[in-house]
Amino acid sequence: MIKTITTSLLSGALVFLVGLTSVNAVNQKNNLPEIGVVASNAISLDKEVQIGDALMRQLRGQAPLINDPLLEEYIQDIGNRLVAQAENVKFPYKFFMINSLDINAFAFFGGHIGIHSGLIINAKNESELASVLAHEVSHVTQRHIARRIEAQQKSSPLQIASLLGGILLAAVNPEAGMAALSVGNAASAQSTINFTRQNEKEADRVGIHILAQAGFDPNGASSFFGTLTEKNRLKSKPLAFLLTHPLPETRVADARTRAATYRPRNIPPSINFHLAKSRILARYYANPVRNIEYFSGLLKSQEYVFKQAAQYGLALSYLADEQVEKASTLIDELLSKEPDNLFYLDTYTDISVELEKPDLAITKLSKAVVNAPHNPVLTLNLANVLIKNKQADKAIELLKDFLLVKPQNLLAYEILSDAYKASQQNLEMHQTKAEIYALVAAYPRAIDELQTAYTYAKDRQIEKQRIRGRIEQFRSEQEKLQSL
Repeated sequence: MIKTITTSLLSGALVFLVGLTSVNAVNQKNNLPEIGVVASNAISLDKEVQIGDALMRQLRGQAPLINDPLLEEYIQDIGNRLVAQAENVKFPYKFFMINSLDINAFAFFGGHIGIHSGLIINAKNESELASVLAHEVSHVTQRHIARRIEAQQKSSPLQIASLLGGILLAAVNPEAGMAALSVGNAASAQSTINFTRQNEKEADRVGIHILAQAGFDPNGASSFFGTLTEKNRLKSKPLAFLLTHPLPETRVADARTRAATYRPRNIPPSINFHLAKSRILARYYANPVRNIEYFSGLLKSQEYVFKQAAQYGLALSYLADEQVEKASTLIDELLSKEPDNLFYLDTYTDISVELEKPDLAITKLSKAVVNAPHNPVLTLNLANVLIKNKQADKAIELLKDFLLVKPQNLLAYEILSDAYKASQQNLEMHQTKAEIYALVAAYPRAIDELQTAYTYAKDRQIEKQRIRGRIEQFRSEQEKLQSL
């Protein structure tokens, strides 16, 4: 496992949560709406992309994001399958995960869609998870955010500031966010509720269509709604998802009726879904001792969908509890049957490092990366273990090539910074740290790092010019951020 980053809680930036957006009511079943140029008066597509990028940078620095290449790749793969079937796609979509027990999901400008890890834990299968992602994709393709702003401007322009001020909080803490967004007179509050209900209805309709077209079970939506309804009955306060996605009983019935219009499908269970669920449970919830008991209990009682997923979760739990030999035995068994499985290779890397045998991981990963160049899991694991094996120069070469393809990968920059430090390349280390700060919208600190790098440039005039140019770019980005 390469090192992952989970940053601190959100505070005060702006995220446009689509669960609180607006759209005109549409009553015709299965008729997808004509989008045209709705909300073009409120905000342009270029502006959406610009705002989305700025907000994503702020989220990286302030939200408890799970920067785990395995989970990121899994979620992104499902999202890509859905986006490929969507209409009115205007930009690449970025799917990411927040470390939170809440069952919730949200979307904001520029095709950014976040889900709480609790959603995966509580979903029964991949189609249920995909149904939520399809719903959020629909919010973006229908431009609900911009349409909400346009409608708000028409009714009471001065309330937009309070709308934008509470939405980031709502993304991570729905209950507090809803309270912040409730400021205003009764008529405006009722308008917001109506807009929300209409948006959710439209996103359900479009989302189920996307879900079916992408090869998932269209009943995933109604099944997930049913799970939420049942869980909510046992809670003293509403689930997070229900605060941002109102769920009247008719919505469940509508989802079932709509799903029935599609051809029935027998979708086999997904091993990757259950591996991802085991990874979240073992790495982000409870403690190693409790997790060992949990996964051991599953294996003993055979209460699992895939035995491999329970074994994988147990291996991760053993590793977290420093029972490395037991973890190694399980992972070796799993790899013997699936030598190219990224989940197992990731943990094999960790075990090799713990056993002080990094060369074993380097051999396996080097072969795998040839067949899948620029794969984040393989590349970042290999770079990390190369540094552990005192081969920082090879890691630097690998990461620089990777960043040409994935220029906003925060974890790659983190590892690259470590590689430069290990090889005592101070100029490059500070330049890399500057890029890390820029990716979290901390432009003043990024500029500080570049100014430090400048002192290490000495008589390298071309490098000094490059640094001065990058400083000006960061200052310009800072000004843009302040003007949004």
